[in-house]
Amino acid sequence: MHRVAVLAVPPATTFDLSIPELVFGSALVNGAPAYEVRVGAPDPGLVEAYGGLQVSVRHGLEVVDGADTVIVTGTGARSEADPRVLAALRRAAAAGSRIASICTGAFVLAQAGLLDGHRATTYWPFSAELAQRFPAVDVVGDVLFVDDGAVLTSAGLAAGMDLCLHLVRSDHGAAVAAAVARLAVVSPARYGDQAQVAAEPPSAAGAFSLAGTRAWALGRLDQPLALVDLAAHAHTSVRTLTRRFQAETGLTPLQWLLDQRVDRARELLELTDLPVERVAERSGLGSADSLRHHLSRRVRLTPTAYRRRYSGPSPGTGTGTTPGTGLSASSAPGS
Repeated sequence: MHRVAVLAVPPATTFDLSIPELVFGSALVNGAPAYEVRVGAPDPGLVEAYGGLQVSVRHGLEVVDGADTVIVTGTGARSEADPRVLAALRRAAAAGSRIASICTGAFVLAQAGLLDGHRATTYWPFSAELAQRFPAVDVVGDVLFVDDGAVLTSAGLAAGMDLCLHLVRSDHGAAVAAAVARLAVVSPARYGDQAQVAAEPPSAAGAFSLAGTRAWALGRLDQPLALVDLAAHAHTSVRTLTRRFQAETGLTPLQWLLDQRVDRARELLELTDLPVERVAERSGLGSADSLRHHLSRRVRLTPTAYRRRYSGPSPGTGTGTTPGTGLSASSAPGS
């Protein structure tokens, strides 16, 4: 079982801290839990968090030892993290653990020197600060997450869920990740290069929404779909469609369509024995060459290699949490 260590660095962001357990704790492969998640802190016990709360963390930094993945969640310790945390992170990286951060956890990784020479991101209000304080880090400001191999970083809040789903997708395929996303009632795939901030604030769109048009398109991925088709369904002009689409999703309509088609192809490769040509047709990518191009660009695998790596029985889903996480929430004294 893949071991995930989550570090709560005070003052911790409770939402960020809950994401790894929610995502990894729901992932089943062949009916069995795929991950064991444990939360640790420099000093076990009550850990300071935002919003006048404290979280009770049973484990210490020993959770890092032997972990396959180590995740630092959002924290207010942007200026000076606990030296014990930095030492534990360096130790994990040296041992070959996959290292990741959610939100301002990137500052902790940067303080440990683990982002030097790497592309990285963080919550957009703090991107300039990260770049200024750590010039050896290639800060990418307006993306949801960055996968730079052994080190991954995400933007704030919900982008942490996108990062964790990306890790599940990388480990076990699109079908397992989609099953987890359904349980969490979130989009199964928001790719890392999607913008953090919408082109327009949600209020600018008023009651107008393209959710129905996106659902309509998802049911027709095997058919040719042009901008005029999407605009006709939405009863709007192509120009307005494109502007609203970017405001709601951070993507152009055609970028969004391509992402959905690649994900459909991944699920078909995992869950069926259809020939590659038929997978390309049913996902709307047209030809085997087109499928090969887009899949290789997205996951660095050919269709055959992807199927060999991820194919198997239909994934199960689970709602239980992984025992031994050592995380509970309580009101702070006097709150």
